[in-house]
Amino acid sequence: MTDAQDTAADGSLRTTGGTPPDDAGSSVMGAPTPLLEPREGIPPVIAGETALAEVIAAFAAGSGPVAVDAERASGYRYGQRAYLVQLRRQGAGSALIDPVACPDLSALGEALSGVEWVLHAATQDLPCLREIGMIPARLFDTELAGRLAGFPRVGLGAMVENVLGFVLEKGHSAVDWSTRPLPEPWLRYAALDVELLVDLRDALEKELDRQGKLEWALQEFDAIAAAPPAEPRKDPWRRTSGMHKVRRRRQLGVVRELWETRDRIAQRRDVSPGKVLSDAAIVEAALALPANVHALAALNGFGHRMGRRQLEQWQTAVDRAKALTESQLPQPGQPVTGPPPPRAWADKDPAAAARLSAARAGVTALAEELTMPQENLVSPDTVRRICWEPPKVVDTESVGAALAGYGARPWQVEQVTPVLVAALAKNEGA
Repeated sequence: MTDAQDTAADGSLRTTGGTPPDDAGSSVMGAPTPLLEPREGIPPVIAGETALAEVIAAFAAGSGPVAVDAERASGYRYGQRAYLVQLRRQGAGSALIDPVACPDLSALGEALSGVEWVLHAATQDLPCLREIGMIPARLFDTELAGRLAGFPRVGLGAMVENVLGFVLEKGHSAVDWSTRPLPEPWLRYAALDVELLVDLRDALEKELDRQGKLEWALQEFDAIAAAPPAEPRKDPWRRTSGMHKVRRRRQLGVVRELWETRDRIAQRRDVSPGKVLSDAAIVEAALALPANVHALAALNGFGHRMGRRQLEQWQTAVDRAKALTESQLPQPGQPVTGPPPPRAWADKDPAAAARLSAARAGVTALAEELTMPQENLVSPDTVRRICWEPPKVVDTESVGAALAGYGARPWQVEQVTPVLVAALAKNEGA
């Protein structure tokens, strides 16, 4: 008997049983059932080697897929490390592991290496799981499955309610998970996040199969599992909120110096950078180019609550930017490696603009026909690149090869190639 069947008052696992639900309401029959307590109660938090070894043995001996989730402390701590790992598997029950006390979970990852891992929004959790040695070889992403199946709301709570008919309490999603000890209500919430994840996976697999999209989903999951870790972002300071107001190179230099100073302090103190200095304050200082500490203190974000020593460190960063030579100052904007922004296409290359317009219309129509978001059907960046520089000979083989070269999966190549061939051929030589 599944967890959902064991937990539900009526004992039935309720799936979509037809087309995905619309925004008007749930696809399940009757009122959803609140899920208030894990089936075996809240498991103890694993924080020692002996207890961890017992969990590893239990999960290695379990059967079927394993539900996996992780909680981070975004907005509170520096970086995206995991502060709690939750698992559930048939025959093993649920486990809550403290990765601060047990920072190396590679033995657990190895014990589950041949098992399918079920995650919701896998790309969010995989980086922090990889840091502690947990790397799946196979996975099933219930959020991505929901997107491919055409569900309008794909958050875990919405999916569990619409597909299985249970309501998850989601009040603790944004708390500081680095808190120790973790309060019982938070642990209950964390355990419930994996309580029905395998049931959700099973129901979504049936729905994807019914729609003829299961093979597509499996290709997507394989691509996520095989993807290497993301490269460090180039010039991350350029993502400072409000950067559009900063136009002069000297001001850009101030943003860079303040951002990098803030990042060093945040990393040293293990706090979120926004708690050290806000993005708005960085932009204020860049625009004002304050001459001294007194001028800096008058700016928003550098008020009376900031001590003299703090003000001096920020003013020192501003002064460093002021002292840079012209050759040392950052250039406005980032180097463009692909096509220019689409808004400039009409002036730069009207033929390319016509190709892009036709391609976008075709992709939109196909996505609607397949009931899935356009970005899951094909990457918008891929469409732009092919329309900007189409193959010399436009045919099914060349366009398909171009799509594959940009990372499109076989199912995407099969679906999108005819649309792009039609758009490119229609505007060839335009």
